[in-house]
Amino acid sequence: MEFLFEYGLFLAKALTLVIAIIAVVAVVVGIASKQKAGAGNLVFDSISDEFESIKRHSEQMLLSKDELKKLQKSRKKEDKKAEDISKPNLFVIDFIGSSMAKEVDNLRREVTAILCVAKDKDEVLVNVESGGGVVHGYGLAASQLQRIKDADLKLTVSIDKVAASGGYMMACVADKVIAAPFAIVGSIGVIAQLPNFNKVLKKNDIDFEMHTAGEFKRTLTMLGENNDEGRAKFKEEIEGVHELFKHHVKQNRDSLDLSKVATGEYWYGQQALDLSLVDALQTSDDYLLKANEDFALYKLKYESKKTMAQKLGVAATVTIENTVDKLFNVLRLSRFQ
Repeated sequence: MEFLFEYGLFLAKALTLVIAIIAVVAVVVGIASKQKAGAGNLVFDSISDEFESIKRHSEQMLLSKDELKKLQKSRKKEDKKAEDISKPNLFVIDFIGSSMAKEVDNLRREVTAILCVAKDKDEVLVNVESGGGVVHGYGLAASQLQRIKDADLKLTVSIDKVAASGGYMMACVADKVIAAPFAIVGSIGVIAQLPNFNKVLKKNDIDFEMHTAGEFKRTLTMLGENNDEGRAKFKEEIEGVHELFKHHVKQNRDSLDLSKVATGEYWYGQQALDLSLVDALQTSDDYLLKANEDFALYKLKYESKKTMAQKLGVAATVTIENTVDKLFNVLRLSRFQ
């Protein structure tokens, strides 16, 4: 009984702490929603410097003092020669897309920044990770990548995890597409769905009216009673978007057999290579490590400035997650006592 009492007391204290933190977060989020975030800024990070740091740290850990001295002497000579050689730049952008493709706002700034400073022989690598989303959002994202090609810069897209549907709409624009062996690629199709609550409204004697000007201003509705004519038009519109998607893919990858790949299916890396959806099986890590021999690598990211309230909100969220994790760990341990 004493153990149960102490356990219950501990649980009550833990829950009280979690509730208190949640209340603080709610207040902070409320304040944050009323404050406007400041203008963002572009950040350039040297991937080449990061590789060099990893390399030198590994050498210090693995080599003897004599071996390190010899290596450092030979490297000094190489560094002097390298000073006279100017490497072209390889700019790297990460695009992790949501269903609404809101990340395109940052992408357009990053692409513009590259076009402002890029020189002859510079290249761009875009790491795309997205399962797709709205047509207009990913259409704009693909257009941003097209800007790079229009500027006569070589564009490579890397798919480490997934580039399907709208994600592949972006990827296919590239001069070269690489994918990890088990990355998900393809899904060249269109989907649209919505619930209909008309029967629920009728059952509860609730009237619904909708007035439109134009025969097909509204084809299907969530609350009204849909008909076959509206469904047929809706299907026609989806097929039209699919044709635009197929034309876009064919325009950028002429070797594709659309009858095989434009079915809405997706494939893994090796299968995608066999179907010519991608050009090589390779991770972005291997691509960059090899490119580092001939290019100066820079990762470019547009970061929006967060208000103080937003920063506090992130910190509070982390605190809640850590507290909940500790609570669950204690509960798991208690079961084995």
